Amino acid sequence: MPRPIEVHAHDPLRYVGDMLGWLHQALASERELVLALFSPDATINIGPTARRFSRDLDGDYVKPEMGMSFILDRIFEGVCRPFKVRVEQVLQSQPSLLLAFKLSNILEFYSYTISDLLGEETALSVTLFHVKDAAQRTFFDILKTRGDKLLRYPSLVAVDLSPPPAVGEGVSVCLELIDTYNSMLVPASGKKPDFEPVISALLNPIIQMCDQAAEAYKSKGLSQSYRRNSTGFDSGHKLGKRTSSSMEDILSNNVAAPSSQVESLRKIFLINCLSAIQQPLMGHEVAATFVKGLNVAIEMHIHTLVDREVEYILERCGMQNKVSYIRNHLKQHSQSEIVLNEEFDLSKPLAEAEEMSLSSVAESLKIFFGLVAGSEGALPEFQQLQVPQLRTEVCSRISRVLAESYELVYNAVLDPENGYPEPRTVLRHSPDQIRTILGI
Repeated sequence: MPRPIEVHAHDPLRYVGDMLGWLHQALASERELVLALFSPDATINIGPTARRFSRDLDGDYVKPEMGMSFILDRIFEGVCRPFKVRVEQVLQSQPSLLLAFKLSNILEFYSYTISDLLGEETALSVTLFHVKDAAQRTFFDILKTRGDKLLRYPSLVAVDLSPPPAVGEGVSVCLELIDTYNSMLVPASGKKPDFEPVISALLNPIIQMCDQAAEAYKSKGLSQSYRRNSTGFDSGHKLGKRTSSSMEDILSNNVAAPSSQVESLRKIFLINCLSAIQQPLMGHEVAATFVKGLNVAIEMHIHTLVDREVEYILERCGMQNKVSYIRNHLKQHSQSEIVLNEEFDLSKPLAEAEEMSLSSVAESLKIFFGLVAGSEGALPEFQQLQVPQLRTEVCSRISRVLAESYELVYNAVLDPENGYPEPRTVLRHSPDQIRTILGI
C-alpha cells in the first residue's frame, strides 16, 4: 500500500504536490467509471479536448458531458474543504520565497489541468483557483516584505563604491526564480504567466535602496565639504591630484570634495549597482525587457558622469568658459544676427574679448596639455567602475569630448577672422596630436 500523504506534511512542496496528483488521478479514474456506467457505448478518452458521444433511443448522438460534470462535481465536492484547509496551512507556515513561488506554479498547473477535465464552474476547480490565487498573494507579500525591509534599512556605500551585499543576494534569488520559471509545467490549455511582475517586485526595491544609499552618501559628502571650507581648509582640490580612491578617502582627507566630484562618485556607485544586476540577467529571455531598462538607466548615468568629468577638467584648465564662448560665437554667425548674451559680449571679435585674450588662451592650453600629457596630473581612470568595458567606454568618451573641445579652441584661434596675432606661437599641438596622446 502507498504511504499516507500526511507522512510528507513536513515537506510542503511534496505534500501539496502529492495531494494535487492524487486529485488528478482520482478525477481521471472517476471520470472513466462514470463514462462506463452511464454511457456504455461511449469511447472512453479522458483527454481534455476529446469528444465523447453516446446514442439515444432514436439513434442520434448526444453529449453526456453536462450530466457527467454534475456527477463528478458532486463526487469531489467533499474533498474541497479539507484540501483548501491543508494548502492554506502550508501557506501560513511562512514558506521561503522560492518555495512560495514553486507552490504557486504547481497550483497554477493543476488548476488549469483539472478545470479542463471537470469544468471551470465546478466546486473543485473554484477551490483550486482560490488556493492558487492565495499562493500568488503569499509570494508577492513575501517580496513586498523583503523590499520594504531593504528600503527601511538601506545599506551603506562601500569604500570602493562596490554594490551592497543585498544586490548580489537579490540577483542570486532572481536567477533561482528564473530557473524555476523556465522548468515549470504548462497546462495544455494555458500558457506561462508573465514573469515581468516577479522581476520588478524583486529587483526594483533593490535599485531604490541603491538610490537611497547614493543620495545619503552625496549629502554626507557635501555636508563635510561645506564644513571643511567654512573652517578654513584648502578647497582648491586639483584634478591632477585626484586618484582612484573612493569618497571615503576624499572625505577623510583635509580637502573638500567639489560637488561635481561627489556627484561623479555617486554616479559610479549607481553604475556599479545596476551593472551587478544587469550582467547576470543578460541571456535570460524572460528578463530581456528588464535588462533593456537597466541599459537605459546605465547609459543615462554614464552620460551624466562624462559630462561632469569633462566640465571639471575644462574648469580646471580654464577652458570651460572659452569653449562656451566660442560655441555661442559660432551660433551667432551661423544665424547671421547678434545674439545678446548677459555673460559675454559676442559682438566683439574673439581676440578682443577679455575672456578670449591670447594670453588667457595660451595659459589654458598650456594647463590642458599638461593634464593630457600627464605633467600636471592625470586624467581620471575610474578604477572604481567594476565593469572593464564600461570603464573603457567612459574614459574613451571623455577623451573624445576633450579632443573636440581642444579642436574647437584650436580652429577658433587659427581663424584669421577672430583677430589673433601669430596664433602658431600658442597652438603648439595639432588636434591630431592631442588625439594621439589621448589614445583615440
